[in-house]
Amino acid sequence: MATRRKYTSKRKKQTLISPKSLQWILGLFFLLITIIFVFQKKDAILFYLGFKTKNIELTVNQRKIEDKRINDIVANHEDKIFGIDISQYQGTIDWENLEAIEEQFEIKFVVLRATAGSNKVDLKFKKNWKKLTSSIYIQGAYHYYRPDENSTDQANNFIKNVKLRKGHLPPILDIEKMPKGQSMKKLKEGLQNWLTIVENQYGVKPIIYTGEKYYEDFLHEDFPNYKFWIANYNPWKEKIEDDYLMWQFSEKAKLIGVNELVDVNVFNGNVEDLKKVCIK
Repeated sequence: MATRRKYTSKRKKQTLISPKSLQWILGLFFLLITIIFVFQKKDAILFYLGFKTKNIELTVNQRKIEDKRINDIVANHEDKIFGIDISQYQGTIDWENLEAIEEQFEIKFVVLRATAGSNKVDLKFKKNWKKLTSSIYIQGAYHYYRPDENSTDQANNFIKNVKLRKGHLPPILDIEKMPKGQSMKKLKEGLQNWLTIVENQYGVKPIIYTGEKYYEDFLHEDFPNYKFWIANYNPWKEKIEDDYLMWQFSEKAKLIGVNELVDVNVFNGNVEDLKKVCIK
């Protein structure tokens, strides 16, 4: 007599999400987080790559966010002083009425762009420098360094156009761009040549301005004897680092007397500390 075979039913366990689908979901999630992170850090990333964001007017909401950040940083540095830096891109300045909106901070020092490269002079420098000389602000001047131009010519361009005296800030070298036609080693040699020539001229060691990543990756170890003015617009950064002379924390300050947005900086000390840094 034939007997029925009993077959056991092996049903596959049903899952709501397959492993492949889960990988896609996790991938999209991390992509979204990355996009949000990059958007929030875009100013710092652009600065590191050598591109400053365009100086355009902010929306009402953007203005509120930036003003809150400026106010928070000012509140975190009650024992420090604040200043601005200006170039031709800020247009004509009403120096007699210059002040931060809603008295966010008191301006104690002003730094002007004087020269760029081997032959460029900021279109507003001479006029602004003259106005500053008769103002209440501690004043300084900086040179925008072009990596692929001759460093001696760039130093001479600055020296030719900037007359520094007692009470002024030391000369400032602004390096932001990566070299295209030379190695980083050659760039650093050029920077040191500029610094040495300018120091011999004015009798004081220059200050170096750069972005935080540029400083950490390329300059920190090679220029240990120089004071640094660091730019970092990271919205989560709240206080100046101990080894920074100055911190440029915003390029979007709104000031009375200036039609365009302005860079704002905190100095790592009080007025008397800043005077000690100035030319004797």
